Amino acid sequence: MRDLKLPASRHPEKAHRPDNAQPKKPDWIRVRAPGGEGYASTAKIMREHRLSTVCEEAGCPNVGECWNQGHATMMIMGEICTRGCTFCNVATGRPDALDVFEPGRVADAVKKLGLNHVVITSVDRDDLDDGGAEHFAMTIRAIRKQAPDTTIEILTPDFLKCGPDALEKVVEARPDVFNHNLETVPGLYPEVRPGARYFHSLRLLQRVKELDPMMFTKSGIMVGLGEDRQAVHQVMDDMRAADIDFLTIGQYLQPTPKHHAVASFVTPDEFKGYEKAAYGKGFLMVSATPLTRSSYHAGDDFARMRAARQAKANRA
Repeated sequence: MRDLKLPASRHPEKAHRPDNAQPKKPDWIRVRAPGGEGYASTAKIMREHRLSTVCEEAGCPNVGECWNQGHATMMIMGEICTRGCTFCNVATGRPDALDVFEPGRVADAVKKLGLNHVVITSVDRDDLDDGGAEHFAMTIRAIRKQAPDTTIEILTPDFLKCGPDALEKVVEARPDVFNHNLETVPGLYPEVRPGARYFHSLRLLQRVKELDPMMFTKSGIMVGLGEDRQAVHQVMDDMRAADIDFLTIGQYLQPTPKHHAVASFVTPDEFKGYEKAAYGKGFLMVSATPLTRSSYHAGDDFARMRAARQAKANRA
């Protein structure tokens, strides 16, 4: 078992920040070191296709388990983000130009991996007029062509500096799940997510439902950043008011001493309490555990969410 430690040197934009101690993780957080035949096979396909994954860039604790099963969350539009969120391990800076051949390589990798369900995410690209919306749409279309039976989940940036047509481009490409994470409670945005706006992100997800009422929407937050329980419940209410179907809640883990400090480790019982409350508020699907991440067990959860919608329709 091990704690995942990541270098601070890849975050020069955070060099001015004071060091925050990285507390020892409780036993329920620790994970096995990545390895095994399945892990190696997935890594080989990612390297051959010159693809980035959020699993690696964000230092996900579940990378060993997921890659052993051939599941990798591909991160398009480069490895450099134009935002500097204090929780995130993705590097900040000036990104390279978009690679027009990347959508095809993503689709080839999805086909080779034989995925039933794939999650595609990206860095924020505030340098692009459409925030990368057309690149997302091209990637979705390429996967549909190469792997028509694969269901597609996208985890997008907020398109904060774009016109409304950016979001429309992505929705018109018809992903099966549209995910955009709120990340934390609104009171912590100035510190944790300074380049974003809570109600803009909420409205983005609401607008997806207005454009396509049958498209599943999904969002998630981290806990342990300094929020209180009442604020988490208010976020749940805000999400349901925006008709969001699927909620994920996971423990924040501090990548380096320069990142936002861990304020607390939320216990498994507290996560169960959040899960019960969220289902009570009407979410079709909830994943709330210390190791929950947006794409963790996403395919299985998508199947359960689809079944829950059908069951709800049958009762109506």
